[in-house]
Amino acid sequence: MKHKDLISIVDLTPKEINQIFKLTKKLKKLHKKRKDHLLLLDKTLAMIFQKPSTRTRVSFEAGMYHLGGYALFLSAQDLQLRRGETIKDTAMTLSRYVDGIMIRTYDHQDVEDLAKYGTIPVINGLSDLLHPCQVLSDLYTIKEKKGRLKKLKVAYVGDGNNVANSWCYGAAKTGMELSLACPSRHQPNEEVVKRASGEAMISGAKINILENPSEAVKDADVIYTDVWSSMGKEGEEAERRSIFYPYQVNEELVSKAKKDVIVMHCLPAHRGEEITDGVMDGPHSVVFDQAENRLHVQKAILVLLLGK
Repeated sequence: MKHKDLISIVDLTPKEINQIFKLTKKLKKLHKKRKDHLLLLDKTLAMIFQKPSTRTRVSFEAGMYHLGGYALFLSAQDLQLRRGETIKDTAMTLSRYVDGIMIRTYDHQDVEDLAKYGTIPVINGLSDLLHPCQVLSDLYTIKEKKGRLKKLKVAYVGDGNNVANSWCYGAAKTGMELSLACPSRHQPNEEVVKRASGEAMISGAKINILENPSEAVKDADVIYTDVWSSMGKEGEEAERRSIFYPYQVNEELVSKAKKDVIVMHCLPAHRGEEITDGVMDGPHSVVFDQAENRLHVQKAILVLLLGK
C-alpha cells in the first residue's frame, strides 16, 4: 500500500483491508503497553479541514505524534483556498513540503483532485460522499468484538449519508450482510449502492435497502446509527426530526435484534434524537470503543501509506 491514496474503501482489496487490521492490532497492543513504535520518524502530514472536527483531528494528530511524525493543522480559512487558489495548485505545492495529506471537506471532488494532482498519499478524512476511515475503524471494532466479519448482519438505521455510503462498500468488501433502513428520500447514493452490489457478488455479501427499521434489525449482530442532520444540513433539522423520529435507536428497537447485538454510533451523537441515553450508555453499546479505534486504525493506515 506504500504511496497509495485512501479515498474510498471500494478501492481497497480484501487483502489490503486485512493488512490494515493486522497492523492495527499490533500498533494498538504496543500503544497499550506504552512501547515505542516510531515508524514515521521525520514524516509530516498536512491536515486540511474545511469542516470542523473532534475525532478526526485529534486521532490523526495524536497518531502522527505516537508514530514519531508531525501533523500540521490547516484550516481552510488559513489557506489560500479561501482566496481562490485551486485544489490542483494546493496539491502540487504541498507535495513539495510534506509526506502525506489528509483532507476533511464537503465536496468529494476535492479529495479526488488532491489525489490526481498531488504526488504524495492522500487520505479521505471525510467528504459529503464518503467516510472511509470511520467505517474501516467500525469494521475493525466489530471484528474485535465478534471475532469475524463475514456473514454477520449489520443494520444501519437512519440517514443514508456518507457513513452509510461507506458502509455499503465496507460490507461488500468483507462479505457481510447490510440492511439499511432509511426514509425513501434519504437513502444511500444510488451509484454507490450499484457499485457495492457488484462487489457483493464477488464476496458473497448482501446489501438490502429498506424503509422499516424493525425489519432491518431483525436477527442483527450490529445496529448502527448516525445523526439525522449531517454537517451542511443544519437548515433542515426541524424537518428531518419529524421524518426520522421513527428511526430512533431506542431500547424497544434494540430488543428486536439478537440478544448479543452491539450498538454503534460514529459520533457526535444527538442524544435523545437518533439514539437514546439508555442505549448509548447501555450494555450493548461499543460507541466509545469504536471511537478509540479511529486512533489505532488510522495509525496503521498512515504507516502503510507513508512508511518507508
